[in-house]
Amino acid sequence: MRIAVTSSGKDLSSDIDPRFGRAVNFIIVDPETMKYEVVENSQNLDMAQGAGIQAGKTIVDNNADVLITGNCGPKAFKVLQTAGVKIFIGASGKVNDAISQYKNNKLKSAQEPNVEGHWL
Repeated sequence: MRIAVTSSGKDLSSDIDPRFGRAVNFIIVDPETMKYEVVENSQNLDMAQGAGIQAGKTIVDNNADVLITGNCGPKAFKVLQTAGVKIFIGASGKVNDAISQYKNNKLKSAQEPNVEGHWL
């Protein structure tokens, strides 16, 4: 299993980035070993639109089974859901806390996006 968490930093003690599409980094964690890798999301930070879709593709391309984030818009949600990624929104705190909460079934799976998309 691989869990992707949106992060403002590059390690497990970093704060969760509440944005999905424009998160600074994704930390992808094996919850059994707590080994992780950092996937930068710099290519999406300044996009006028489509950041969520591109970020969703990044998560799918990195074979994540689960996404933990603060917020997820409708286009990103659809990309992730179509690929079978389980989405958990409303997360805050540190990345390692989110992994712990996931392992202890303290997070609720999202059934729909929790923010509106950006339409230009």
